[in-house]
Amino acid sequence: MLCCFDRQAAQHAVPKAIAPSRMTSHIAPVMEVFASIQGEGAYVGEPQVFLRLYGCPLRCRWCDTPKSWLVAPEATARIDAKDGTRRAPAGASAFEAAIWVAQCERGAPRTVSVTGGEPLMWPDFLVALKSLLGRRRLHLETAGAHPQALARVVDVCDHVSLDLKPDFDMEEPVPLWPNDGTPRTREEWSAARRGCLALVADRDACAKLVVAGDRAPEDYAYLFDEVEHCAPRLPVYLTPASPVGGTPAPTRALVDEVAEMARDRDLLVRVVPQVHRLMRWP
Repeated sequence: MLCCFDRQAAQHAVPKAIAPSRMTSHIAPVMEVFASIQGEGAYVGEPQVFLRLYGCPLRCRWCDTPKSWLVAPEATARIDAKDGTRRAPAGASAFEAAIWVAQCERGAPRTVSVTGGEPLMWPDFLVALKSLLGRRRLHLETAGAHPQALARVVDVCDHVSLDLKPDFDMEEPVPLWPNDGTPRTREEWSAARRGCLALVADRDACAKLVVAGDRAPEDYAYLFDEVEHCAPRLPVYLTPASPVGGTPAPTRALVDEVAEMARDRDLLVRVVPQVHRLMRWP
């Protein structure tokens, strides 16, 4: 249990940098750890600690954290602890990451939201991390592109926030290593989404869909069809795209039409902007 650690001694237990090819099962590249509020999805507004990992093979055109895509041996982690911000080598064990989480809390233990990058690149790290969090909840934010990895971690996650990634909103993926399981074709994407939706159906989970301004409502129809078929009781949160990387924000009329498409399928749909961005919080 994390509460039994000697935190003063653990303050100096920082990891060494490790190249991606040498990552062991309980080590992952940490980009940053910080306390903020959850800005999206089912737990919007909840104070949480965010553990962001490096490494993502996807190239979503509206990604707001492209610096998380690559894993470099010299990468560092930013730990925004309550006693000040510091840097450490990024390659961290689950034990070390759990210590950083505790150091970032402003008071009582918080839910830990693991985001990225794509956390499912490091499933064994997630399993080990959960065992070290004590009574803290573990929330997973994932693109939903790797159902086999999700199957390995879903039972240790207290909540899964699953993105519905439209394949037309992504460029050619850049695998972190050969055969990392990242979908490439429309058929592979559909199979991956359906597999992930089936895993989170009837669990504490939600789906999120970014709505961009240069798309037509019918572009999103097949995503709602998949939710209706695989996880009809899963809440769906529509997020109007922030103007990032040339992606335009949607009009109210477009968001309304997309929301009605979901409602026509009897899906539980909500429209929630990125609240942390409206507040200019990290």
